[in-house]
Amino acid sequence: MENNSLKNLLRLFWPMALAMAGIFIIDQNIKQLFLDGFRYYTDCIDLILVFNKGVAFSMFTFLKEWLKWIQLVMISSVVIYTLYLNNRIYSVPVGILVGAGFSNVYDRFIHEGVVDMVYWHCGFDFAVFNFADVMIDLAVVWLLWINWKLGKKDKESEDEATLT
Repeated sequence: MENNSLKNLLRLFWPMALAMAGIFIIDQNIKQLFLDGFRYYTDCIDLILVFNKGVAFSMFTFLKEWLKWIQLVMISSVVIYTLYLNNRIYSVPVGILVGAGFSNVYDRFIHEGVVDMVYWHCGFDFAVFNFADVMIDLAVVWLLWINWKLGKKDKESEDEATLT
């Protein structure tokens, strides 16, 4: 029985670990381009270098050094909870979420702020963001969709059970 549980855990972990590593590596390489001096300006989107000391829209900057530790605990909790759920359907989106989150937290340790570079100013000014931020948004939408589909399937199962 224990051997079977370990196999299930490994089947859950490997897709998650690969997604985490892939997103982390891609994001850090993109950020390195901007740290090395790359810039590009257009009428709608500027590719610039900004160090964000907070989270989205520079919120929680007042937490200073504590912010990276709080985020590290939160990201680790997501991994532990996902492994506890032991459902492979969550592996890839959680891997994307965690890889992107770790990449941003890594920036806080190395650069004392998250390396952001995409500045949208077409029609309105938007916050400066990075690839990891986009991947976090994608992962959250994916997880919401999974849970919506699972909830819909559970509802259909309940409806079938009441009919019989």
